[in-house]
Amino acid sequence: MVALSLLIFDHINQLKFTTMSSNSNQTLVALLTGALIGAGLGILYAPEKGSTTRDKLGKEAKKAQEKLGKQLKETGSSLSETAQRARKSFEEKLNETLTSASYKADDILLAMEDKLEALRKQNAKLQKDTETTTVGSNVNKNVM
Repeated sequence: MVALSLLIFDHINQLKFTTMSSNSNQTLVALLTGALIGAGLGILYAPEKGSTTRDKLGKEAKKAQEKLGKQLKETGSSLSETAQRARKSFEEKLNETLTSASYKADDILLAMEDKLEALRKQNAKLQKDTETTTVGSNVNKNVM
């Protein structure tokens, strides 16, 4: 009996530490704890023979273990689905961000190309003005 109680408490504690994030898990822990306390009180006041009580306890323990296993599977499945949704959402947001960044990078490149073209034109004009000034000063020197 004590071993069974310790086994159930161990399962309850594992459930508390691993899946205590939702209200349904807290409810399950509360129900299992209540069932364990009720089973203990039932043993103390049982009008039946010890072997019959042990058989009933064994059956109830198996039912509780099956319920606990089912709840753990459901919780694991729920967590897996939540993780998949979070991953999908992250990937979508990442793609949106990368697309936006790509468009912005294209805009920056276009602006830089326009600026570069303007600088090239300005440079060509300055070189032409320099040549004109140089030719004009050479003509002035030859005339003198």
